[in-house]
Amino acid sequence: MKNPIYITSMASVSPLGEDHEEIWEAYKNNHHFIQKHNFEEEEAFAAFLPEKLRAEIDNLRTESANYRKLDLSVLFAIYTSRLAIKRADWQNEKNIGINIGSSRGATGLFEKFHAEFIENRQASTQASPSTTLGNISSWVGQDLENNGIHFSHSVTCSTGLHSVLNAVAWLQSGLANKFIAGASEAALTPFTIAQMKAIKTYASEDLEYPCQALNLDKTRNTMVLGEGAGLLCLETSASEKALAKITGIGYSAEKLKHSVSISEDGKCMQNSMKMAIGDLDPTEIDVVVMHAPGTIKGDLGEVNAIKAVFGENLPAMTSNKWKIGHTFATSGILNLELAMLMLKHQEFISVPFSDISKKPTRLQNILVNAVGFGGNAVSILINNI
Repeated sequence: MKNPIYITSMASVSPLGEDHEEIWEAYKNNHHFIQKHNFEEEEAFAAFLPEKLRAEIDNLRTESANYRKLDLSVLFAIYTSRLAIKRADWQNEKNIGINIGSSRGATGLFEKFHAEFIENRQASTQASPSTTLGNISSWVGQDLENNGIHFSHSVTCSTGLHSVLNAVAWLQSGLANKFIAGASEAALTPFTIAQMKAIKTYASEDLEYPCQALNLDKTRNTMVLGEGAGLLCLETSASEKALAKITGIGYSAEKLKHSVSISEDGKCMQNSMKMAIGDLDPTEIDVVVMHAPGTIKGDLGEVNAIKAVFGENLPAMTSNKWKIGHTFATSGILNLELAMLMLKHQEFISVPFSDISKKPTRLQNILVNAVGFGGNAVSILINNI
């Protein structure tokens, strides 16, 4: 990177809530937010937003007739963007770039409209405009009355961190001075759950911790889905509100042998981590917040990648999916949030049932990973101001 990019504010909605103090307290205990739910008479583990927060987001539909027709993924993003803008004190800024991605997009509405089509052989008037992926960033821009560039994309589960890559590129090119980057995912629907079960990745055992992310002794896949949105306000200079700075970015892809797996040594993640670390001595990396989806091959491939990059001087390793599930595109942003909170409070958050990691002796440089279907990996290096 030419110069650091500063994180002026961070906002999220997730099973942990929305308030950063509340989120941090939730991270400090060993409680998880995964429960069994009924998806059209089919039980499955999932991690939903708290009911009170979900109700507040649903209330956005009362603000405008247009908002009544929006997918939850869009409402999550609107709600979260308002928080992020307020925390950054950007309310009067009208030329902010916006890149909010999503792995699944308007999942709930798409399934609803398709079911109606199957029954009636007619499509709703709102079916096309309300299910486009670009709907998320466009509606956030409309809500904020913003005149900057608005775009969305999908790179499956690494989408959120790819949004950060895009924002860094725009900011460092001089095409924008301020950027909102992140992801939104509201995909806890019967069809999506069924898809995850069909590829044999989903948790099925009623354990104390249903998602066994970073338990390398597990004999079954244990991925669990969650929902949420996460957004960063980014700029090229450090304001008094700056929370952390991005000093390295990395990305890579690898040739697929299977559409939902990575190589045994996580080659794409090796490359993305090396790129993000750059000229920094690898021993300076204190923690890696891992993608670690809770699958046998996914967790092990990432651990192997870390061992290949760092050798005997392994950094501390952790994940949050055992606590909040896998939020698809948003997962990388929530990983960044955990990294930022650990830097702020100078406390490492471990995985209660995993013994693969030692505690770090300091917290200064944290590497954050995400990887998605298609073998697309992203790594972001952050540190204190």
